[in-house]
Amino acid sequence: MTDAEKIQAAIDLAVQYGSIDGAHHKQWVIDQMLRRLMSDAEYDKFVSESDKGPNGEADYYMPWDKGIAP
Repeated sequence: MTDAEKIQAAIDLAVQYGSIDGAHHKQWVIDQMLRRLMSDAEYDKFVSESDKGPNGEADYYMPWDKGIAP
């Protein structure tokens, strides 16, 4: 899949599901958009490092929330 196709897939998902009410649903949309934009390895690395702060230390950052599908 080309970069342009990945971007379009993420946009399509945002248009289809982005207006559904509920923070947990919006978090799912964000998660799914990132999955479309990143490779599996990039996404896995992102999730595993999501609770680290800007200095690489876990402060008040939470593990990545994958949300709940609408």
